[in-house]
Amino acid sequence: MYDRAFGATAPFARTFAIRRSMSSPLPPPLPEAFAHYSPPPGAYDELLGADGAARDHWRRLVELLGQWKAAELGQRWDQARKLIHDNGVTYNIHDESGGTQRPWVLDPIPLVIAAADWAALEVGINQRARVLDALLADLYGPQHVLREGLVPPELVFANPGFLRCCQGLSMPNGRWLHLYAAIVCRSADGQWTVLGDRTAVPLGLGYALENRLVVSRLLPGLFQESHVERLAPFFLSMRAMLRSLAGGREQPRIAVHSAGPMSENSFLDAYLSRYLGFPLVEGGDLAVRDDRVFIKTLGGLLPVDVLLRRVPDRECDPLELDSSALAGTPGLVHAVRQGGVSLANALGAGFIESPAFGEFLPAVAKRLLGEDLILQMPRSWWCGRPENLAEVLATLDDLVIEPAWPRGVAIPGGSAVKRIVPAGLTADQKAELVSRIQARPADWVGRAVVAPSVTPSWDGATMVPAAVTLRCFSAATPEGYGTLRGALARFSGHEPTGVSLTSGHGSKDVWVLSRGPVAPVTLLPSPGQQIALRRGGQELPSRVADHLFWLGRNVERAEGAARLLRAVAIRLASESTLETATEVALLLASLSESTAVRPEWRMSGRIETHWEMLGEVQSLVFDAARPASVAASLKATWRLASVVRDRISVDSWKILSRTRRANFAEPFCPMPGGVPVLTSVTDDVQSLLDSLIYDLSAFAGLGNESMTRGPGWQFLDMGRRVERATNAIALQRATLAQAIPDSARLFEMLLEIADSSMTYRNRYLGSLQAAPVVDLLMIDETNPRSLGYQLAAISNHVDRLPRDQSSPVLSGEQRAVMAATSMLRMADVDELVRVDSGGSRPHLVQLLTHLEGHLRMLWESLTHHYLVHAAPRRRLGDMLAIDIKQEAES
Repeated sequence: MYDRAFGATAPFARTFAIRRSMSSPLPPPLPEAFAHYSPPPGAYDELLGADGAARDHWRRLVELLGQWKAAELGQRWDQARKLIHDNGVTYNIHDESGGTQRPWVLDPIPLVIAAADWAALEVGINQRARVLDALLADLYGPQHVLREGLVPPELVFANPGFLRCCQGLSMPNGRWLHLYAAIVCRSADGQWTVLGDRTAVPLGLGYALENRLVVSRLLPGLFQESHVERLAPFFLSMRAMLRSLAGGREQPRIAVHSAGPMSENSFLDAYLSRYLGFPLVEGGDLAVRDDRVFIKTLGGLLPVDVLLRRVPDRECDPLELDSSALAGTPGLVHAVRQGGVSLANALGAGFIESPAFGEFLPAVAKRLLGEDLILQMPRSWWCGRPENLAEVLATLDDLVIEPAWPRGVAIPGGSAVKRIVPAGLTADQKAELVSRIQARPADWVGRAVVAPSVTPSWDGATMVPAAVTLRCFSAATPEGYGTLRGALARFSGHEPTGVSLTSGHGSKDVWVLSRGPVAPVTLLPSPGQQIALRRGGQELPSRVADHLFWLGRNVERAEGAARLLRAVAIRLASESTLETATEVALLLASLSESTAVRPEWRMSGRIETHWEMLGEVQSLVFDAARPASVAASLKATWRLASVVRDRISVDSWKILSRTRRANFAEPFCPMPGGVPVLTSVTDDVQSLLDSLIYDLSAFAGLGNESMTRGPGWQFLDMGRRVERATNAIALQRATLAQAIPDSARLFEMLLEIADSSMTYRNRYLGSLQAAPVVDLLMIDETNPRSLGYQLAAISNHVDRLPRDQSSPVLSGEQRAVMAATSMLRMADVDELVRVDSGGSRPHLVQLLTHLEGHLRMLWESLTHHYLVHAAPRRRLGDMLAIDIKQEAES
């Protein structure tokens, strides 16, 4: 029978539904959890067979779920969401207003696939990977399929993803496609079909790993007894494949090449990097020197042999590809051309993701491999052919319309277009679509609609059917390709044309059952394998050191602001609000922008001033648009922590996740008239700040107790020390530069903010005076909150940084911190607190100004020496001398 979706020549080596005979007994009833499970008519049901009973490979899971009440299922669902949140699993969605991170949604009910079903699918996926690899080698090489008319030339040369600079390149091991992903589903008759190919940067492996981790923890007993295939063997072969690309080097340096934290795939890149044990690098971390690619590290430039590419093709090299690509590395294409580095996947592999190739792949497979294509796409029509255009326009309502170019590539003359379902358009929209297709027919592909199969999903109350697609992965091996025995499943209750990675309702773990017990597999070295001992850390990428530095600064900035605002909130909530108005105004001035410091706050006794200060406190806590606010610092902290996720411990990550769950993320919306929304300062702001201070203190403690004392910890702690010193300078300049009457209340608040009240009371028995306060908060190097302590700690870090130990000349950062430390140690406290005739303390202001300048010079020098690796420059005189010498020799 002719099938419109697959055509008359659809292969018969597929998996079909098992149908019961008329004499079979009635199926056992489904458990209570499935009372509302009713699959739509005509859809293939992964759970139920034709007799209405659970399929054999589902029965154990159904029995277990039948033993649980709805409340227990809901509890496990909540546990899954909590685990995902604690692990920081997100995907980034970016639009014109900026990027946001959304939590990954995981269904606790896995998709179960029988061993026989998977075996048939596995053969088809691996064959499809071989076909696409051979097609890439032919199109970038002899181009037989173009000469013989098997593929239209305009489908290749007009494609923006076809990189002419890669024509004729020689690939290591002869492979162009090292990692491949196929988006597959079952159609109504139970046959596997391919909805799309991913050949440039196949995404989703990190999510598949995380899904397995979470679901196996929620269902540990069932997971073990069900003989579920493990995922680790695939990653072992993937790691071996990457090593094989290094040209025989014994210990090749391999890195995961990421597009950076603003990429929607940043979590995936970091997760994959940690699991495989390879460093994560960005385009800015790499430099090309003498046809080789190097990683910029604190210890200098380190050569890299293989890059697992997670950056789109055209964004890899702004020199030869897209000049506006910020994630690229200039000269990368040249290094690949010269054999200085190997990329997986190869540059230019992404253009065959075009759905227009689906129509021609069966003939390509026959020509290049001599095989019939096992897994095909739904029947499609590339509109570049007149007969196909007529067919598409005549049956528009029965098709799905897709752009012919790869995903994310804008169609010439317009913006990037997504999948279009004409049956859901209005008459005017449909007419506009027809007009666009007729104007540029080669830009469009029409394909038959395929309704994916359905599977049980937990909606929080009961089981419901959900359409599901699979993203299956295959990696190159010496023998061909090997498939991940598992997949990333995406489900949706409303999208009939396939579910993308960032659309739909959520994801599922995929359990591929084995025919027998499964041996445990790990990526860790075998117990008998000797591991070479090593220490160090100088290979830390400069970008990571920079991010760790600013992570430390933002954590300390948030904690310092929280301590100050807590002290202010306590005073504003007490009966002595008017008595402390001057002190409160001075403290707020150290955080606020200069234009926001209102003079009437200082000496006014009006009751409106109280509400204005409450509003200012609320703004400095919750308004993320203000750089000095707690919310802004926490937002920056989370962004930086996400970038260096692989450099901080799990417990530290959970602490930062807890601060992110607090109400600081709520949008700041003050009421008209300046009256703050939160009028109960003590109950709301103060308790929130208390919790934040505890969490940030715990983060600092974990860093001190858990991180090895390498460069990563040094830059993280240096960031904290520099920020604490900067905050101390700003606070003391705002509060102590000008003497005020009855300053005891101000001194008390300063000691409270610096957590030094107990020390002061033990030393001076509670008598508050300027000299001992300044000594304790500025000069005393035994006080961990003092300015002197921060400078001494910074000096210790700077002395331990990698440098040429044979040089007798001090570095710029050494000179800056030495000058600041010496200046503070030589200061006379009595001179610092002396008040002149104008009521100011000029010596204190002068000292603070000098210290601030030295701190700025310190970071500029650190940036120049350790975080920027520019190519060595030649002086003009040297260049002229070389030219004269060469001319004389010739």
